[in-house]
Amino acid sequence: MKTDRLQQQIQFIVEIDRLKQILRQSLITDSSRRENSAEHSWHLAIMASVLAEYALPGVNQLRAIQMLLIHDLVEIDAGDTFCYDIQGNASKVDREQQAADRIFGLLPEDLEQEMRSLWDEFEATTTPTAKFAAALDRIEPMLLNQHTQGGTWKLHGITCDRVLQRMQPVAEGTPELWGFIEQVLEDCVTAGYLKAASSEK
Repeated sequence: MKTDRLQQQIQFIVEIDRLKQILRQSLITDSSRRENSAEHSWHLAIMASVLAEYALPGVNQLRAIQMLLIHDLVEIDAGDTFCYDIQGNASKVDREQQAADRIFGLLPEDLEQEMRSLWDEFEATTTPTAKFAAALDRIEPMLLNQHTQGGTWKLHGITCDRVLQRMQPVAEGTPELWGFIEQVLEDCVTAGYLKAASSEK
């Protein structure tokens, strides 16, 4: 047994347990508490399997699942940045790059390269697989907000035009689902979960 290699692997496995401590803005569907980032990643990985039929040609489903399981590990160091926080997002890239260097750097070199390649591909969002994964990453919090009667949207005064802009990767990554997204948001506006436009008070 390669003792040093195993020690590095176990160190990484133990370290990523910390993702369970990172709270996101989204509430879970019974509104009892905030979702943590590990739960979010698990939810997305299941979604990649369940919604695989809506992926565009060329999507590698296993790679998408792997991306979704590791894409938020950087939040262990960088924290969760609320997607509508303009100031927080200004430094997000630098914070997350530094976090990726440290966290994936815990692994043996071959695994570090493999994991970092997955993370970099997800962040670049240029391949069909990354676009599919990114689309799911936008859909999940939208569903949580829908099923918590506005959840984060109401708490932060988010409006439908901003959500539509945020959801644009769905149109590119899973275009077959775009009509569903528009219908959900229309229903949420009708139900009073989401304000129709920024100009409305």
